[in-house]
Amino acid sequence: MKIPLIKRQPIENYIRLHARSRSSFQAWLSILKFADWKVPSDMIATYNNADILGKGTERVVFNIGGNNYRMICRYHFGKAKVHLFVLWIGTHAEYTRLCGEQRQYGISNY
Repeated sequence: MKIPLIKRQPIENYIRLHARSRSSFQAWLSILKFADWKVPSDMIATYNNADILGKGTERVVFNIGGNNYRMICRYHFGKAKVHLFVLWIGTHAEYTRLCGEQRQYGISNY
């Protein structure tokens, strides 16, 4: 099952503003092209450093670029395919601040 990434533009915008992140996000995107997910745990099998954020949130956080960057996405598993929506992108330190404020479960910048 191909994984459609909804709103790829936030990633492109982040790369444009943070040029050092380009290779890390390109590597992440290249792996996504060949992913075959049927259940949320398949995301962890593909990206073993990803974490599902709380039961029932339908959110996953991906650690990108050797844990330099974090990206929160919402996922939706339908009958025939899964969709992935980018909600937030930032550095590890920015994500830590979000967690300290308990905002990782509700943030949606895009």
